[in-house]
Amino acid sequence: MAQPRVNPNFRIEDQGIEGVAAVYYNLLEPALIEHAISRGEGKLGKGGAFLVSTGSHTGRSPKDKHVVRTPDVEDSIWWENNRAMEPAAFDRLYADMLAHMKGKEYFVQDLYAGADAEQRLDVRVVSELAWHNLFIRHLLRRPDASELAEFVPEFTIINCPSFKADPERHGCRSETVIALNFEKKLILIGNTEYSGENKKGVFTLLNYILPARGVMPMHCSANHAHDDSDDVAVFFGLSGTGKTTLSADPSRVLIGDDEHGWSDNGVFNFEGGCYAKTINLSEKAEPEIYATTHKFGTVIENMVYDPETLELDFEDSSITENMRCAYPLDYISNASKTGLGGVPKNVIMLTCDAYGVLPPIARLTPAQAMYHFLSGFTSKTPGTEVGVTEPTPTFSTCFGAPFMPRRPEAYGELLQQKIAETGATCWLVNTGWTGGAFGTGSRMPIKATRALLTAALDGSLNDAQFRKDPNFGFEVPVSVPGVSDVLLDPRRTWDDGAAYDRQAKKLVEMFSENFAQYIDKVDDQVKSAAIG
Repeated sequence: MAQPRVNPNFRIEDQGIEGVAAVYYNLLEPALIEHAISRGEGKLGKGGAFLVSTGSHTGRSPKDKHVVRTPDVEDSIWWENNRAMEPAAFDRLYADMLAHMKGKEYFVQDLYAGADAEQRLDVRVVSELAWHNLFIRHLLRRPDASELAEFVPEFTIINCPSFKADPERHGCRSETVIALNFEKKLILIGNTEYSGENKKGVFTLLNYILPARGVMPMHCSANHAHDDSDDVAVFFGLSGTGKTTLSADPSRVLIGDDEHGWSDNGVFNFEGGCYAKTINLSEKAEPEIYATTHKFGTVIENMVYDPETLELDFEDSSITENMRCAYPLDYISNASKTGLGGVPKNVIMLTCDAYGVLPPIARLTPAQAMYHFLSGFTSKTPGTEVGVTEPTPTFSTCFGAPFMPRRPEAYGELLQQKIAETGATCWLVNTGWTGGAFGTGSRMPIKATRALLTAALDGSLNDAQFRKDPNFGFEVPVSVPGVSDVLLDPRRTWDDGAAYDRQAKKLVEMFSENFAQYIDKVDDQVKSAAIG
């Protein structure tokens, strides 16, 4: 006898969502694709991938994301970073969205976030678009069929792209809205088809909930050794630093590529899939990710393709540079089946320094780790955004400020504590420029970066001789087999040492100016790390 696909006592009408034309619960991938095609939401591509466009929204809308200011979260939300919405305005928004939903079809997925059963969050996603249901089915973790009959979500996301908010009536910024209500355990999304809002909404929930349990939520990738699931490395990094590429090491097992938690038991993936950028994706450089773009059910988002052959164009960014593919984690051959690993032995913080100042790798103390974690430094380079004509520093605290509902120090202190308690070694890795700034120097050789990471992860780098960096105070190896000694000393890679000194002084000042906002909220050790 077939298992029921939904808890009969917890359908959407039991949540007050009434009057819809039809509801499809927990459909599998083939059925979701059939519905999406019949509804004109996209096109079937080569290998059964599903090709979609997200219209005017080809990325997240962080300025349209709001947290409802309820008494239970009033004193714990970082309001300088999170736009507030008043409860009465949310109630009007919710009532108007429910009224808008009447007479339309909806798709429901009951899923969970978190591979650790003790920490997981049960989530229901109610989607107007069938392909959004397919996307989130990939990106979150799928319960066994036997679990669905008793599934009761802790939070519900309602995603309704055809609904336009009224800023005056709903207390929001524009017709696009993402509203999180922790008291009512709801996320409402309107007027955007960009699927990433679904997954980052869940990530924001976990970033609020888990620290209260002593669990560190992390915007990072993670892997472990093939023969030792306790030999774990986590990779923090903003877009463009190599987080996905460097963690997808065929010699190690991929736990996940984007979102994880660090509990007393170890690391666990929040997700069950990957959401990878496809711009300039190379079959030679990243064969497994490339292969997913031709597999059944992979969602191909905002890519240009030949209308007859359906061949994807990985170089055409005319729709957006943020073109992506979404697929289940098991499409990667070396992916972990459990999404679990032990306590991290190595913590990698990736930065793309377009100033050519930072060394290719440096070892950090726990206090220095908190300093660089709170700083979250990388660089935008010319061509990445309209108007960017020279390297522009970007400081995104905790390597993910848009998803941080709590103040940054809450996450920084947790990380500092866990590194100190477990003895994890922390490394700062620069995948940016060497021999000069952007336009003069060259990109850090990927071969050297991989050699340095291999030495860090196998423990051999700890036996190297180190020097103290005069600008930031961290330790830099003097010599590593397979890597040029000159590369390890960035000043020596510049033709003009005095020019390097001026650039280094400039970068240190940028760090100091940015960190001033945290200086009265950190302990003396971190203050010393900030001084360098």
